[in-house]
Amino acid sequence: MNHNGPEHSQELHREHEPGLLTVAAAMRKHDQLQKFGLSWDASEVAFPKSEEPNIRRSIWRAKRVFAELIHDVTALEGNPFTVPEIQTLLDGITVGGRKISDADQVINQRNSFLHLFKLVESGNFSLSLQVARDLQGIAARGEALKEGVFRDGTVSISGTTYRPPVGEGKELENLLENGFLRMAAASEALGNTFEKGMAVFLHVARNQSFWDGNKRTGRLLMNGILLSAGQDVITIPALLQVDYHRKMLAFYESGDGTEMMNFLSKLQIRSKFEP
Repeated sequence: MNHNGPEHSQELHREHEPGLLTVAAAMRKHDQLQKFGLSWDASEVAFPKSEEPNIRRSIWRAKRVFAELIHDVTALEGNPFTVPEIQTLLDGITVGGRKISDADQVINQRNSFLHLFKLVESGNFSLSLQVARDLQGIAARGEALKEGVFRDGTVSISGTTYRPPVGEGKELENLLENGFLRMAAASEALGNTFEKGMAVFLHVARNQSFWDGNKRTGRLLMNGILLSAGQDVITIPALLQVDYHRKMLAFYESGDGTEMMNFLSKLQIRSKFEP
């Protein structure tokens, strides 16, 4: 046989035949669903380009726009505090005419970010059950049925027919904890820091791992991954909240995170510090 002839050419390109590509894509999707509880096509996502890693710079930048970061989080929860009001509250001055519960939510988000910064700066951030529990316990303080624990009862997501994992008691709690650990281990194989962070966020959100504050906790974990790699945080501006909620509902229904990853890829605060 002439190994430089047609037979050799066909052999080299056999893996690129449409049928084999379809099978390979299906296998990847199945593997992602098994390990993450969602799927995505990384080849269709324009992930941000990594900067030279610099943890100190990334945390400094986040602190420079701290009131805006808090506002982005609380606005997604329907909190009426404005950026100037949040800055006033962060400065230790009460804001007249606002509900105590809304003020408490602002303070909780501040504390959750400060705890995240401390973990990253000390080298103690990890995708562990304890870190996830601690961040959720701070971010959802006073809002969740139970704080700092994986849920042990059934929940639903408004606006979608998708149902997160169901069950009751310790069996469900163990199911969600084991799912988180499986996802965390699988994420280490992802070579792209942004892909890893986004997959973690979407896993926590779609599984509704906790009684409340799942998206907030997931985004904190995503940003912990980014900061630990010396990259800038991702935040969803209040002006984009309608688009964000629409895309999240579509994601819950389909389990396909490709569109959400593309959406998040455009939202690093890095753009605020570039000419």
